[in-house]
Amino acid sequence: MTHTASPRTSENAGLTEPLLVPFVVQREGEDAAPDNLLLTPVGGPGRYRLRYADEDPRDRDVRGVLWARCSFGAVDDFGELTGKPQWRMMHPLRQRGTMQAMRCQVCAGRARTPLGFIFLAGPNTVDPDDSEILTPQPPVCARHARTAADLCPHLTRDPTVLLAQGAPLYGVNGVGYGYGSQGVQAVERPAGPIPYGHPLLPTVLASQMVRRVSSFRLVGLDELLRELEGAA
Repeated sequence: MTHTASPRTSENAGLTEPLLVPFVVQREGEDAAPDNLLLTPVGGPGRYRLRYADEDPRDRDVRGVLWARCSFGAVDDFGELTGKPQWRMMHPLRQRGTMQAMRCQVCAGRARTPLGFIFLAGPNTVDPDDSEILTPQPPVCARHARTAADLCPHLTRDPTVLLAQGAPLYGVNGVGYGYGSQGVQAVERPAGPIPYGHPLLPTVLASQMVRRVSSFRLVGLDELLRELEGAA
């Protein structure tokens, strides 16, 4: 569930933590729930469906895929999460919520801008000739595009910006479960995203939702911010 490495250090104040932590970042104290997974036979020999022994409807996404459980950390008097940011992790359910609703990964607010949806990518990670990009990174709103770039050292001050008119759901990142020497256990770890409709999905435990970014335009962040100001 890679998100970013540690945030940049402030050159002026010598700070090691930013004032703002993106909504999707997992916090210290937010841990995976106890494993009580079961496999239920469905539709014939050798076919199973992964489920929790105490499953709740919220355990599955809009396409019926089962999701990894993770606790939610303590909040302060203002409703803000208090745990130390785990910068290399995205909380699976906050990632799913923002990605499913196309909300900003920094503030969880509305991500659509007058010019479309903003997705950020690191240098040399996008081929200009690609017609579509698969990403587990939720979009960012116009207000926090610069903030997201500043918080992630992989993006640089002028990251690659994919300005898209749409980004349909593609699938999930996750692991496939089956029977092994330890009972119900992870038996298959796909190298990339698993598309919705794939035959493996009934036995997958998902950790990230993936969208397919298509019909996009590559622009620099400074150029984008100028265009957004003009469109306001």
